[in-house]
Amino acid sequence: MDRGSSSSRGRGWQGRGHHGGGRGGGGWQGCGRGRHGGGGGGRGRPSPPTPSSTAYRATVNPTPTPASTVDDAAPIVGTCPDMCPARERAQRERLRDLAVLERVGGDPAQTSPSLAVKKFCRTISSTNVMASDIRPLPVLRETMDYLLHLLDSSEHPFETVHDFIFDRTRSIRQDLSMQNVVNHQAIQIYEDVVTFHIRSHQRLARSCQDSDASSLCFLNMEQLTKCLLSLFDMYHAIHESDSHSKREAEYYSFYVLLHLGCKIPKMVDSLSLWYSQLASQVRQSKEMILARNLLRCYHLGNFKRFFCMIAAEATDLQLRLVEPFLNEVRARALMYFNHSGYKLQHHPLEHLSEILMIEESELETLCRTCGLEIRTSEGTKAFVPKQTSFSLPASMPRSNGIYISREVGR
Repeated sequence: MDRGSSSSRGRGWQGRGHHGGGRGGGGWQGCGRGRHGGGGGGRGRPSPPTPSSTAYRATVNPTPTPASTVDDAAPIVGTCPDMCPARERAQRERLRDLAVLERVGGDPAQTSPSLAVKKFCRTISSTNVMASDIRPLPVLRETMDYLLHLLDSSEHPFETVHDFIFDRTRSIRQDLSMQNVVNHQAIQIYEDVVTFHIRSHQRLARSCQDSDASSLCFLNMEQLTKCLLSLFDMYHAIHESDSHSKREAEYYSFYVLLHLGCKIPKMVDSLSLWYSQLASQVRQSKEMILARNLLRCYHLGNFKRFFCMIAAEATDLQLRLVEPFLNEVRARALMYFNHSGYKLQHHPLEHLSEILMIEESELETLCRTCGLEIRTSEGTKAFVPKQTSFSLPASMPRSNGIYISREVGR
């Protein structure tokens, strides 16, 4: 779900008028240039936590820290008409604390209501929160649209844009939590935040050889899983009034797909328990059936069917989510091919590339990364099974997705 589009330098972004309330008139204007910040954190992929089956908790707060006390106070009704409260905007101008995307003419001490977006505050307290500092739902909707618009921009390095949206979407979730907003509009915002993290998951993984990008990958995955869990709690809350989100089956399927490549066996058991607690319409949806079949094929080693199903049935977001895991699946397939068969039986790369839906040159790189020796005979490249040098690499070459056209089989 790609909302918004990239803009050229100097052109303005027009906010959507149908959200009602909040911002009047002009909309957002332009964006700055350059790199903003960078994520800190560790490396690797965190394992997704087990989702809660309880009703919606007050923990829509994206980062529940001991210093946060907003959950103990009565919900606030926000009155801030802008993407960033005037008080915060003035303070950040004074402190020269403006992201590159918020600066007017590149000036680190000047911004505008059409550029500044409220920052996430880790240690916020209810004692110093004013209604004028909190954005109501219509303004949060417009802010989310603006951030998704920036995501499509090619005017800045992607890591810069990601870092900015990463922080500002946490602030959006925080404002929703402080107002205890749980309705279809809030759910749509959360679904958009998940969409942002999935799109970032794909693009960051393509440059994950860089240490900074690797840290961003880790932090992005962490927030993706947290946001999914909060979203599931919100789904549960609206179910109590016999209401449903049109897209919840697809978003539930994302949690299943995050288990691809998971090296913790107990996650599969907890996933089975979680799955049994889902509503029947979600379990029987095509998105969830696909996700479960993919996971089953992965564990059974049915790699040909695995890739055929992705190419024929996966939604755009499902494909974006699994893309960074595809080379892990392919490496496991190579392990099966290497351990099976006879030494006189060669495995031609051309044939394997069709099964694994990867270009032959990329497959050759993956084989060598796994320690397989490639031989060429009469112009055909192949490897002989039973090679003891094979090992699953700790770091995989980046995946470029599915090589075959996605129209095949549709």
